[in-house]
Amino acid sequence: MIALGVILLILGFLFNIGILWTIGIILLVIGLVLFLLGSVGHAVGGRRHYW
Repeated sequence: MIALGVILLILGFLFNIGILWTIGIILLVIGLVLFLLGSVGHAVGGRRHYW
């Protein structure tokens, strides 16, 4: 999810498409939150670790 967010951010910036930029930011933030929750030991979606 983090990688997809970064890809969408780059594509949105290069092609000047605002919706890709917005979706990229949202996916990046969600991915980082899930990564942080998984790394501190909270179960995310029934899994102990989230990659």
